[in-house]
Amino acid sequence: MSEFSPRIVAFCCIHCAYGAADLAGAMRLEYPTGIRIVRLPCTGKLDVAHVLSAMEHGADGVMVAG
Repeated sequence: MSEFSPRIVAFCCIHCAYGAADLAGAMRLEYPTGIRIVRLPCTGKLDVAHVLSAMEHGADGVMVAG
């Protein structure tokens, strides 16, 4: 039996959370490969349809970071 590795979609504000994720990459910090970051102009622009679509396409979880 293989180990469970969740697939997470992270919707990140370009001005806040995406900058933190970018800095983590620049510092060569590692995070799980199952995380996919979607850059948004603002988390206020996120529609519930995007969250539902991510789940319908196989995401185990969704994170919204602003």
